[in-house]
Amino acid sequence: MANYKLVIKSSAANEIESIDRKKTRQRVVERIQELATNPRPHGCEKLSGKYPRYRIRQGQFRILYEIKDDELIVYVVKMADRRDVYKHLT
Repeated sequence: MANYKLVIKSSAANEIESIDRKKTRQRVVERIQELATNPRPHGCEKLSGKYPRYRIRQGQFRILYEIKDDELIVYVVKMADRRDVYKHLT
């Protein structure tokens, strides 16, 4: 399987940087980096809606992303606490 390029939306990067605990932040970053080799890991869920997005869990956080197979790109659009991740999605 080919490696995908990771593109992280600036607002998602800010959300990742705002995680207080360094160890938790590192786990989230590692989980996102794993998407480059396997964009549909075990436990990912395809979301319904206007855009074909996927979700993976990392502890109390959810990472939302889009996969562009024809361009080999994984685009991380949002990362937030499980209670807030689906609010104001665009």
